[in-house]
Amino acid sequence: IPLTRDTPPPPPPPTTNDNSVRLKIISSGDKDKDDGLDFNEFSKYLREHEKKLRLTFKSLDKNNDGRVDFMEIKQSLADLGLDISQEEAKKILQSIDVDGTMTLDWNEWRQHFLFNTATNLQEIVRYWKHSTVLDLGDSLSIPDEFTEEEKTSGMWWKQLSAGAMAGAVSRTGTAPLDRMKVFMQVHSSKSNKISLVGGFKQMLKEGGVASLWRGNGINVLKIAPETAIKFMAYEKYKKMLSSEPGKVKTHERFLAGSLAGATAQTAIYPMEVMKTRLTLRKTGQYSGMFDCAKQILKKEGVKAFFKGYVPNLLGIIPYAGIDLAVYESLKNFWLSRYAKDSANPGILVLLGCGTLSSTCGQLASYPLALIRTRMQAQASLEGSEQLPMNLMVKKILKKEGFFGLYRGILPNFMKVIPAVSISYVVYENMRDSLGIQK
Repeated sequence: IPLTRDTPPPPPPPTTNDNSVRLKIISSGDKDKDDGLDFNEFSKYLREHEKKLRLTFKSLDKNNDGRVDFMEIKQSLADLGLDISQEEAKKILQSIDVDGTMTLDWNEWRQHFLFNTATNLQEIVRYWKHSTVLDLGDSLSIPDEFTEEEKTSGMWWKQLSAGAMAGAVSRTGTAPLDRMKVFMQVHSSKSNKISLVGGFKQMLKEGGVASLWRGNGINVLKIAPETAIKFMAYEKYKKMLSSEPGKVKTHERFLAGSLAGATAQTAIYPMEVMKTRLTLRKTGQYSGMFDCAKQILKKEGVKAFFKGYVPNLLGIIPYAGIDLAVYESLKNFWLSRYAKDSANPGILVLLGCGTLSSTCGQLASYPLALIRTRMQAQASLEGSEQLPMNLMVKKILKKEGFFGLYRGILPNFMKVIPAVSISYVVYENMRDSLGIQK
């Protein structure tokens, strides 16, 4: 092809050190599967990739003037559920803008992204998903967004399946600490102090090593229905609440996510009550899940399956709100400060942000979780008063003070790092097995 004065210079080679980009280009264009690209394959890859880039550029160019400015970048990211400031949008623009005009034409866009396998801004959203990957034992976070492509291709159910499997293995691995948390929430007080070591000794003495996993079966079993109901409800609520079709603002996402969480929790709440009862049971008290349900129904009636429902529902708002706010703040901070060549933050940043935001959410909602657990358990405790939520809070504050609402917080925090690590390793392996694109 003859070069003229108006022909743009050839794109620079990739600046990233990550070999995965090169491998992805080869795998995308390698039609004869010989682990290399010949001239024809490489030419075809460039043509197809350029077509995708042209479509993305057109979708960014809202006013069809052939140039993209920072407000159009800001709007396009907002359409994908990623709110950034004008300053952050300007920084993204500056990282691509070659001629310093603070606008992008097609040539600048093409040169920057031709050897980058990311074809659209949805890559940023895909990299920053976290609720599907991390399972800390509580299912109150806002569900992740799925792109239209993921929904139509069926990739969404594979991602949810991988997340559910990761959650199952993670919960099983940290079940002894979870049982200790529930044990301390219900039985620990100023007059009956239970230490971690003392609590584990007591459990081992009463039921042996296997007793450390009491309640884990139903805790794992409830992942699938809860995940499915929450996802379907979230999609419905988003459509109902969004002010513009196809666009979801952060506050609408929070509201839709909270309502989806409440819907899922309502549907599976009897399993939550059974989980608490099975976790606290003594040797020989119940023969299994069905026996537990039968005994509760016979002795206490249907109402018993919804004890602690109100504090559980109220706990969704601080957990989901703080989790979302902290995660979005950390995400936007990283994107504005460190996103230069790629929107991919790397696994350590991603897990760190997800863990910190979820931990902050747990910290805020923990008193309500403790009240819920005590209300679920009180009927099965000998000589225990059947107190409503407000009187139970007053009683704890009077007898044990403010920190009485945080009994069991130590084992709860101790399980965070192992839970995150196990979730991530299993999720990545499941992604490979199910053929989910990285």
